[in-house]
Amino acid sequence: MDISRFNALDPNDAAALLRPCVDIDRWVETILGTRPFASVDELLACAQAAAAPFTEAEIDAALAHHPRIGERAAGSSAEAALSRSEQSGLNLDEQLTAALVSGNRAYEERFSRVFLIRASGRSSAEILAELRRRLDNDPEVELAEVGEQLRAIALLRLAAAFDRAPAR
Repeated sequence: MDISRFNALDPNDAAALLRPCVDIDRWVETILGTRPFASVDELLACAQAAAAPFTEAEIDAALAHHPRIGERAAGSSAEAALSRSEQSGLNLDEQLTAALVSGNRAYEERFSRVFLIRASGRSSAEILAELRRRLDNDPEVELAEVGEQLRAIALLRLAAAFDRAPAR
């Protein structure tokens, strides 16, 4: 996809490209309402600004589309395909799988939501260490971290739709 083609898309088609990045209406509508963009960098800057911050309700709604870390996303949706791709680099042996299952369970009991982390570019050991570290967060700190991870995932996915790596 190039930026001129994105700018020219029907709003429904443009939204269909954006929603797999993060299915949050306000974020999608902000980006659509800001078109046309002069460059992909301008689009990514708009997406970043629209995601800062996501509300708790937006985060919770978006997490409905994310599988547990270490679990293969089911289905044929674009979100499921992206999640499978992002988690494809995880090297999960029996011990690590058991640790993630246990950690996911503890996280969900503590925070009442799935553990979310940008898996792309991280090792399985790094993800497990982050899961364990974040279990010690208080709920407000953790909500902020979840929002940061959701933004990172959204920008990574959006940049990939334009064959770009997001700025870090």
